[in-house]
Amino acid sequence: MKITKICCIGAGYVGGPTMAVIAQKCPHIQVTVVDLNEQRIKDWNDPNTDNIPIYEPGLSEIVAEARGRNLFFSTEVEKAIDEAQVIFISVNTPTKTYGKGKGMAADLKYIELCARQIAKVAKQNKIVVEKSTLPVRTAEAIKSILDNTGNGVQFQILSNPEFLAEGTAVTDLLNPDRILIGGDTTPEGEIAIKALVDVYANWVSEDKILTTNVWSSELSKLTANAFLAQRISSINAMSELCEKTGADVSEVAKAIGMDSRIGPKFLKASVGFGGSCFQKDILNLVYIAKSYGLNEVADYWEQVIIMNDHQKRRFSNKIVQTLYNTVADKKITFLGWAFKKDTNDTRESAAIYVADDLINEQAKISVYDPKVSRNKMLSDLDYLETRTAEQNSKSLAIFDDPYEACRGSHAIAILTEWDEFTTYEWKKIYDSMHKPAFLFDGRNILNAKELESIGFIYKGIGS
Repeated sequence: MKITKICCIGAGYVGGPTMAVIAQKCPHIQVTVVDLNEQRIKDWNDPNTDNIPIYEPGLSEIVAEARGRNLFFSTEVEKAIDEAQVIFISVNTPTKTYGKGKGMAADLKYIELCARQIAKVAKQNKIVVEKSTLPVRTAEAIKSILDNTGNGVQFQILSNPEFLAEGTAVTDLLNPDRILIGGDTTPEGEIAIKALVDVYANWVSEDKILTTNVWSSELSKLTANAFLAQRISSINAMSELCEKTGADVSEVAKAIGMDSRIGPKFLKASVGFGGSCFQKDILNLVYIAKSYGLNEVADYWEQVIIMNDHQKRRFSNKIVQTLYNTVADKKITFLGWAFKKDTNDTRESAAIYVADDLINEQAKISVYDPKVSRNKMLSDLDYLETRTAEQNSKSLAIFDDPYEACRGSHAIAILTEWDEFTTYEWKKIYDSMHKPAFLFDGRNILNAKELESIGFIYKGIGS
């Protein structure tokens, strides 16, 4: 089966970049990304590709190359579904905020809506690919909807989870560690798997393309994120012990990271992990374990989340305690709001929760982030529903210039590890601040001794 037309439902952080790379590497395949959000599609079609809605290094250049040739962004969902041989589902699967599983289970309402729409529109056999992160055995529910509400069309359901790290998504897509494709072991399922393998084989070595059954593929994504988050919570737990004992968490991390059985990755102590995946996927894993009565398994993974939440609170508490147990009416500058560098994504960013804690203590927060807008920062705080939107607006000042953001502040807190922070004239910043001037390095990206020689009272994680 030769694929010539692909449709992706969902133009977000996964769908947009993934389809752009497929289009660039497969000029013989027409790739259409559809979304009901008209503004989002308009932004993807902006003549200036620097203004596309997602910032990832290298993405705008790929979109510029493929868009209009074989990459299209459209709100005509049904037309794209009808024409495509392969339909990727890449819509949001947030944690449920209502009903059974509230606060843990994945909300699959958008997945179900996609399945029903595909079933209604499809007139020829289709391959439907789960690209969103989903609970194990979701494919079973999708297939039931497609088979029982469709027009007699035959559907093959594949699981093809993404393993992208925001900030390096383009690199991850161009040079992946692995491509995972799960499908049925029936002859029809094998044909569908082979068709998708052939798409990726245009630029990925086939020894990196792993095929499994659907359930293994679905569970592998949750497991991968759980293991990575576990490492972050583990080193963050040790950072607190380091602070109490006089050890340096950076030195501890380097020592254990040189053990070939452990390795150095994801062992950087920080104010906590964020992003759209880690917390959501672990909570989903906890819910699945509990639903099967595996309470000890659920408790084990839930502790990763508990440790992460504790680290954020501990960081904000450290700021308050260091500033003589009061931050009321004090200006505290945040450098960074995105959950990590090289992305404008703020979902579950530690900055949101640290700001919330400090505003509760009546601090005045000033923020500089090179890629996150004022509206996004305010909407992040408003989403917590801790205060009114008006109160948040009065408590949060956003600057386009980092030096102005720091001027007159009592303390600076680094919440994102943007590379540009290492190039600042820190003596100039120090001279513009209240004295004593405190610097809380929540990502441990700056040189402590150098900053202390300028006059800063430096407080790094685990130091």
